[in-house]
Amino acid sequence: MDILLFNVTTAALMVLMFKGGLALVGQSTLGRRRIPWAAVGLTGLALAGVALQLCWSGAMGALDADPSKSGWWRVVTSVFMQNGGFGGAAWNIATLAAVAAFADWFWGAPLTLGLFAAGILLPEQIDKLWGQTSHSTDPRNFAGSSGATYFLGATLAAALLLHGGADENSGEAAGQGAEQGFDDEGESRGRAVRKNRLLALGVPVLGLAMWFAQENGHGLVSGYGFALGALAWAAFRTVLHPDRDLRQPPRTTVASLTGLVGRRTRSAG
Repeated sequence: MDILLFNVTTAALMVLMFKGGLALVGQSTLGRRRIPWAAVGLTGLALAGVALQLCWSGAMGALDADPSKSGWWRVVTSVFMQNGGFGGAAWNIATLAAVAAFADWFWGAPLTLGLFAAGILLPEQIDKLWGQTSHSTDPRNFAGSSGATYFLGATLAAALLLHGGADENSGEAAGQGAEQGFDDEGESRGRAVRKNRLLALGVPVLGLAMWFAQENGHGLVSGYGFALGALAWAAFRTVLHPDRDLRQPPRTTVASLTGLVGRRTRSAG
């Protein structure tokens, strides 16, 4: 029962992050956005790690984060190893792809990669500051990309809280302004912002509750990520352009690439 509750709450936290990412960039804008190459690269590394595990039986022993083994590289390479079986690996890679894509579209590729790296390196250092120097002996914690993914997802939640989310319906509302009045547009936008901010606050609240109730590390790293996301927004908000793809449409968009793959699939069939 404890394991089931652990998995359910961990999945629920990711659902909040996923919904927050959609609200931040705008669900209706996804097809018009550029290919998120930072997300593609991170997902490719995770897939390469799984392929390496399938081809080399000693990959986990050489690259995981087992504290009983030496190796400075383990803190990084362990992120791209997966030890949760087929289902766990599929979940980790799928959530990494989605969260990294949202981050790439909002933060931009360089900052996304920097925040993901922070999700790998910072939690252990912060734990030391709090006096939590003991290493887990649970083999489930020796590998996996979920910690860095939840950290990155929490940075998006912090940005959503401070930014308020994408204004997807501004054009439609403006077109209806003569009939409904501009006050209705402002009121609708205000409700959406309040809803988005409540959604964003749910990430650190649920995350910390999971940590205190279950000692669920996903919740703790989400708290760390939320704090860093708020700092990143304060530091870089003037240079972020999450709507650039919408104002200057890229040559290759998510929709055009999806359509091309679909046409080739039908042709092959």
